[in-house]
Amino acid sequence: MTFPYKGYAGYYLDVDLTKGKVHKKELEKEWARLYLGGTGVSARILWDRTGPETNPLSPENVLIAGTGPLTGAMFSPSGRMMFASKGPLTGVWAESHVGGFLGPEIKYAGFDFVLLNGRSEKPVYLFLRDGKAELIDAEHIWGKETNETTLMIREEHRDPDIKTAAIGPAGENQVLYGSIIVDFYRAAGRTGMGAVLGSKNVKAIAASGSLGIEIHDYEKYMAANDVEMERLKDPLWKDSLASLRKYGTTDLVAIINEIGRLPTKNHWTGYYEHADDIGPELIAEKYRIAQEACYGCEVGCKYIIRVKDGKYATDPIGGPEYETIMAFGSNCLNSNIEAVFHLGKRCDLLGLDTISCGKTISFAMELWERGILTAKDTDGLDLSWGNVEAMAELVEKIARKDGFGALLAKGTRKAAEEIGGDAWRYAVHVKGLEASGQDPRAHQSMGLTYATNVRGADHLRSISCVEELGYPEVAASRFGEDKADAILDIMSPEHKGLLIWDMEDLYSIVDSAVICKYGTMWPPMFYYDTFVNVIAPLTGMEEWADPKFVRQAGERISHLRRAYNHRLGVTRKEETLPPRLLSEPMPTGPSKGGLPDLDMMLDEYYDFRGCDRETGYPRDEKLREVGLDFVADDLAKRGMLAK
Repeated sequence: MTFPYKGYAGYYLDVDLTKGKVHKKELEKEWARLYLGGTGVSARILWDRTGPETNPLSPENVLIAGTGPLTGAMFSPSGRMMFASKGPLTGVWAESHVGGFLGPEIKYAGFDFVLLNGRSEKPVYLFLRDGKAELIDAEHIWGKETNETTLMIREEHRDPDIKTAAIGPAGENQVLYGSIIVDFYRAAGRTGMGAVLGSKNVKAIAASGSLGIEIHDYEKYMAANDVEMERLKDPLWKDSLASLRKYGTTDLVAIINEIGRLPTKNHWTGYYEHADDIGPELIAEKYRIAQEACYGCEVGCKYIIRVKDGKYATDPIGGPEYETIMAFGSNCLNSNIEAVFHLGKRCDLLGLDTISCGKTISFAMELWERGILTAKDTDGLDLSWGNVEAMAELVEKIARKDGFGALLAKGTRKAAEEIGGDAWRYAVHVKGLEASGQDPRAHQSMGLTYATNVRGADHLRSISCVEELGYPEVAASRFGEDKADAILDIMSPEHKGLLIWDMEDLYSIVDSAVICKYGTMWPPMFYYDTFVNVIAPLTGMEEWADPKFVRQAGERISHLRRAYNHRLGVTRKEETLPPRLLSEPMPTGPSKGGLPDLDMMLDEYYDFRGCDRETGYPRDEKLREVGLDFVADDLAKRGMLAK
């Protein structure tokens, strides 16, 4: 192998599903140097291989499974991987990240990326082991739920340690928010990556590896790693880390409800009176039986639950994250936590994104309340708020695209278009992606995050917890004492463009490295200097020891993904919020009366990003400054550069 950098497996798979051929190729040197891995490399590949003419569910689309140099490299938390494609739910840039153990296993099997092209004539799964790969018949597994799929693959290879990414019936049926389930109950949930896998007749990716990875300068890397891990002991993060270890993300139910940001009743308000009934204390005391962690993680925010008896009794399963509790709990006015557990479990087994699924159901419930939908439309289901029996039946119908479920399987935007009338007013999405569990009327920068997010109304590309959780020391050190007070005020739009621009570039590095957001987001321990410290000794890419180069790499990746969307028609007009979140003041709770000042924040964001305020298009000189000359040339031909 001539690939010069360490920390990588050094190879990727280019799979032609139509011909049934698997091509092993050496990783491109410049992919690693300029885009690092994960999200960055995927952005370059999708820019080159897909475009406006590509139907997301066609053979011409490409699905990428990717890792980064820090994946499996003894850095906490480094057990993550990602998937990227042109999204079937949104029609724009799509990516979804997931923890567990599969990412490191793919690297140890000898590959940094897997590219799936074309469409297999018959169902198959891809099996990776120690530098080799093969497509294996999966007709006998097609139709199975995700847990049974994993068990059957392990049994076939007589290896209980094989790690898998599998789709369920929802992905097979190309539900537009079908997910990919990793390690039984960890989900690459958002943007419909499971639907893309299903459209290609691929049931799963499975890996077993023992090759390991090399480190360029072991002593220097481990010393840098030790410095970064020492941050975990800083008293500044003590409470946040303790909360994650004790409650996992369920603690956000209480924290977010306290500031009036918990989506309730299809985002009608941000305060839920019965939050304690679905909150962290109840879950920890009554249902939690064990703590878990992804590969190499010292935080351990995962947990196992068990419901011993009753209608929703279950053997031990992975406990739901905050987003699932919000989507099937407060946002549907459902205070039955055991029903929430059940709905989350069924989504994992069927392969459905819990956020989009719960939000689409709450959208239908509001249309029912307003008389826009009736029993004639819903297959006779009573969609009154909190009707858990109807919710459970809808989850099954959506996964199988049965009756009314087939309409909801398209997501809120497309369902609203088909229903017509005023339905669009109650569809809470950006760019077609249902809003995650935050309300920008209670948190100004969240409005900007939703609007500019390349994959839609989601928080994980640029959310800031610096002001949400109140870290004045961090705000002052990163942005200056003169801006800290305004930045820390979650209801002030001032300097939020600066904040989100900075976080977006930081997360571009995080998602390319590839590591977890916990440690970068909550609490905000890791910053650009973390990657300056660890990437160069790990890989031997000396440029990554230069703070300016690292910052510019974040900008490069951010601009490339934004440019990908520009080619698909995204402008400032699309970087907005749904009517409910933009023009309806918060009606109740601690943030009553709140509204985001989106225009002010967007103007500032575009200024920092190097984009035109009117269109959102990038400036030619900015693209060339960050090494994206080929993007500048392409957008210039399309008339998509700032004037």
